[in-house]
Amino acid sequence: MLDGVGQLNELAKEELGDPEISTRIAQYEMAYRMQASVPDLLDISKESPAVLEMYGPDVHRSGSYARNCLLARRLIERGVRFVQLMHSGWDQHGNLSTQLAVQCKDTDQPSAALVKDLKQRGLLDDTIVLWAAEFGRTPFVQGDLTKPNGHGRDHLGSVYSIWVAGGDFKRGFVHGESDDYCYNVAGDGVHVHDLQATLLRQLGIDHTRLTYRYQGRDFRLTDVAGEVVQEILA
Repeated sequence: MLDGVGQLNELAKEELGDPEISTRIAQYEMAYRMQASVPDLLDISKESPAVLEMYGPDVHRSGSYARNCLLARRLIERGVRFVQLMHSGWDQHGNLSTQLAVQCKDTDQPSAALVKDLKQRGLLDDTIVLWAAEFGRTPFVQGDLTKPNGHGRDHLGSVYSIWVAGGDFKRGFVHGESDDYCYNVAGDGVHVHDLQATLLRQLGIDHTRLTYRYQGRDFRLTDVAGEVVQEILA
């Protein structure tokens, strides 16, 4: 059936000469190759005990963050250019005292293992590992401190931290600082557009090259803003 569909697509391409048909055929073929490669990708039975131990006991549980970190390395090994991992549940308005430790336990060891694993395989220099969220949390308590699950912290967008590894970024380097109350930036703040510009630069893309006008204003990859943060580059 798939071969028949392919033949019909080729006939349409020859008859119409529309380059979009060739693009669609290429997309179908790529989608098939991706699906066909999934069983081997997801099979971690051939990973060494040392590697599995490095990611932690949760690596044996399908769908866990640890397993996904290992699968991310396997995807990168196979040439996948962009891998996104998502770990939810950090919105601790009322359960900070019980849930924050759980979240950190879920993510700390596997995240470190992913960086270490990539480095051991010679992949880290060509890979950027970025750990980030869309905002931070307030330094003061929200809710009722007298209740075990009655307090937490609210959203805070004015200052928070991320970390990045690989991709020719400096190692063991801290850039920027908050004020004494961890409520605002006190020095060397990095705007999201600066971060985007820096990441693009490390990917070989000049963020200033493409500017286009749409609905009366200019746009580009970093929204006509952003400067490369040279201080964090090796």
